[in-house]
Amino acid sequence: MKIGELSLKTGASIRSIRYYEEKKLIHPKRLENGYRIYSEKDMERVKAVQLFLDLGLNIEEIYPVLSCGSLHPVDNNSECASSAIFLYKEKLERTREQIKNLKEVESELEDLIKFWTKVKYQGEGSDIK
Repeated sequence: MKIGELSLKTGASIRSIRYYEEKKLIHPKRLENGYRIYSEKDMERVKAVQLFLDLGLNIEEIYPVLSCGSLHPVDNNSECASSAIFLYKEKLERTREQIKNLKEVESELEDLIKFWTKVKYQGEGSDIK
C-alpha cells in the first residue's frame, strides 16, 4: 500500500509516517520510481508506535522494543523481555510520579476553591463592599 492508504488505515499523518521511517521504526520497500510501498507489518508497527506514544513514551524509548521485532506482549519474544521490562517499569514510575504531582495540585486547587468561596460568601454577607 502507498503512504496515503497507510495513513488512512492507521490514522497517522503522512508526515508522522515519514518520521517513523526516518527513525527506522518502519521499513517500507522502494519502487524504481522512488515510491514507498508499505506492508501489513509496517501498518502494525505504525499502530504500535501510536499506542506507545499514547502511553507517553517517546520515539527513543519505543525503538528498542520495536527493533527486536516484538510489538505486543503476546508475541512471547524472550529476547525483548529485558528491554520491555525496563522500559515499562521506567514509564510506570514516571506515571506514578505524575499522578502524585497531580494529586498535590488537586489538593491545592480544592483548598483555594474553599478559601475563595469562603471569602466570596463573607463579602456578600457584609455591608463592606
